[in-house]
Amino acid sequence: MFNTERPSLEELPSSAQLIRSTVIAGASAAVILVSVVLPAEYGIDPTGVGRVLGLQEMGEIKSQLADEAEADRQLESQDQSSLMNDVLGLFIGSAHAQEAEVWQDETSFILTPGESAEWKLFMEEGATAEYRMVVTGGRVNFDLHGHGGEQSITYEKGRGSTGAEGTIEAAFAGEHGWFWRNRDSGDVSVMVQVRGDYSGIIE
Repeated sequence: MFNTERPSLEELPSSAQLIRSTVIAGASAAVILVSVVLPAEYGIDPTGVGRVLGLQEMGEIKSQLADEAEADRQLESQDQSSLMNDVLGLFIGSAHAQEAEVWQDETSFILTPGESAEWKLFMEEGATAEYRMVVTGGRVNFDLHGHGGEQSITYEKGRGSTGAEGTIEAAFAGEHGWFWRNRDSGDVSVMVQVRGDYSGIIE
């Protein structure tokens, strides 16, 4: 086994020596901080040594790069926020559009050449209903009218129509709706969507 001799008390540094060494080390660290670290890292040169050694320019470049990086980060954050707002706005707009396209009732049917059909809504006087009619595969003639209580009214007529949309305002209580006839030489498909103030449908 290797044994080492314990130092004698005379060989150990005194308290005064330790304090002096600590003070010298602290002062050296402070000098290095002020003359080297601050100019090289932050562009701060209170003693002028950093400018002589070219360290202050290095620190100024680092500070400038840090500022530019922070500006880029903030700009990227703003772009991401703007993108999120755009995406959110798109979803909200789409949701509103879908909500606006909710229809209470819908009917679809095919008319062969010369065939006719009717579809009516039960409405009270002054009630309103929105509608959209889409014709595909050809054209139809239609008559949008109402009757009830020995009264009748024609709201709109169409010849060779491929569709229409609008609002029915019932002039009186009764049945209000469409009569279609296919005057083309081939089959046509008719779709009607409605929503509003009505209590029933006659097909």
